[in-house]
Amino acid sequence: MELKLSFHGGAGTVTGSRHLLSAGRRKVLVDCGLFQGLKQLRLLNWQRPAFDPRDVDAVILTHTHIDHCGYIPRLVAEGFGGDVHCTAPSKQLAPVLLMDSAKLQEEDAAYANRKGFSKHHPALPLYDSDDVRRAMRRFRALRSDAWMDIGDGVRFRFHDAGHILGSAFAEVRVEKAGRERVFVFSGDIGQYDAPLHNDPAPLPPCDALVIESTYGDRAHDPTPFIDQVRRPFAETLRRGGTVLIPAFAMARVQLVTIVLRQLMERGELPEVPVHIDSPMAVEITGIYRRYAGSRELDAAMTDDEWARLFPREVRLHETVEESREINAMRGARIIISSSGMLTGGRVLHHLRRLLPGEEHLIALAGYQAPGTRGRALLEGAPTIRMHGRDIPVRARVIEVRGLSSHADAGGLMRWLRSGPSLPPRIFVTHGEPDAAAAFAARIERELRITPTVPALGDVCDLSGGGTAGSMRRRDDRERAPGVRVLHARLVREVTLASPLHEHGHDDVDVVVIVDRADHAGLRRPRRLERDATAVEHGQHLLQVLAVERDLRSLALDGRIE
Repeated sequence: MELKLSFHGGAGTVTGSRHLLSAGRRKVLVDCGLFQGLKQLRLLNWQRPAFDPRDVDAVILTHTHIDHCGYIPRLVAEGFGGDVHCTAPSKQLAPVLLMDSAKLQEEDAAYANRKGFSKHHPALPLYDSDDVRRAMRRFRALRSDAWMDIGDGVRFRFHDAGHILGSAFAEVRVEKAGRERVFVFSGDIGQYDAPLHNDPAPLPPCDALVIESTYGDRAHDPTPFIDQVRRPFAETLRRGGTVLIPAFAMARVQLVTIVLRQLMERGELPEVPVHIDSPMAVEITGIYRRYAGSRELDAAMTDDEWARLFPREVRLHETVEESREINAMRGARIIISSSGMLTGGRVLHHLRRLLPGEEHLIALAGYQAPGTRGRALLEGAPTIRMHGRDIPVRARVIEVRGLSSHADAGGLMRWLRSGPSLPPRIFVTHGEPDAAAAFAARIERELRITPTVPALGDVCDLSGGGTAGSMRRRDDRERAPGVRVLHARLVREVTLASPLHEHGHDDVDVVVIVDRADHAGLRRPRRLERDATAVEHGQHLLQVLAVERDLRSLALDGRIE
């Protein structure tokens, strides 16, 4: 039986998770997410997958964050005809998240067509609401710990991942010639001892593990969230400013409102209006409440805490008209709106109004992927591009930690050690290149296991009797005839504000520079002549790759020697 594992997303990046397990005649796709962040990543959403969606027998969905489920409607539109297996809470949450995703795309396309700033005429959404409704007909709920037989010796079950409501990691068993091979796909692993959600279930024994590394290079700030926001929130509200919290509607909004309620009840924050401008957040809160007291959520949450989830002055805004009314309101108030990384949605209209005002505060309360407006704000961008305009940043911007639904590096290592044995083969995925590399190095250092950090498109053949397998990297594929490929040499990491030859690289005629956050796959490298400067091209913190002289055609094989 052929047994291969290929990586079509969540490799070299923290978004777009798609892992394809091919076991003989069966092909199972674990997660099917949207690429987010950098433009070159978002453009991948428009490319037909490297595999044929019509050949996929089933999708195993670990949870309903868009970077794990957001491509499913497009997959169905491209010909996928199998079932999407998920937990019962995920089946209830999925239409909320996917409809919101479709709506954002429809609205953005319509806005681009009205304003005429799109390169495409007309601008179209990746998928629409009808595509979501068609996709939802394929969702099947599976009880945790119950086995699902896909056929031809392939079966799987879910275990609680403790990340968000309904999140799970998947244990997949493949029987081959009387022997069973076990694969575990982590999805996203949650924090231990966190409110609202359970601790992750222990890792079962397995032959190979695919594990996320979102926070693989860092530890969460031990300072409680409530202590981080108390002073900056109070200062902003005292001077009559607005606090804008771009929050993820899933889990994050619910935790933020609990903290705000506590601060206001103690008198540490004034009782100001709190606007939750997200119909999705309101709907998701209702789903969370349905599972209050069940084994799906933290049993330590009391009925009183669930009943008093919101501050007294909370105002829920579901319609577009209600959202617009907030922009006309002045005076001290708090606005919670999605999306959390400022990639789209109603929050952009609030951001556009508040950014130029020094009295306001933007509190980023979650992970900000490279290429998003949230990441740009964290890195001190003087302007933010929105709806075809550059908006000056004068408002105060802070990053608050402690509400992440992801385990940090220590939490991931704790989960790795939680089972009766360690997996002999580990694939580190779903992380920025630095995070994935750091986490892989820590695994090797502490566990004496050498992990694989796959790149986008890599395929591992696990058909042999052992667990090692063989990896075919994407640069081993056939290339167009006549294209010369070479290894690039990493020179240094700098910010180029002057011509390259002034940095002592007189022997180099051509360089290729790649944004630091995107260097792992060397996707869409930029070619510069030796007298060019990076600043002219809007580049910052670059990897500088020196390339041999006299090359008429430049190509890269995706590796750094």
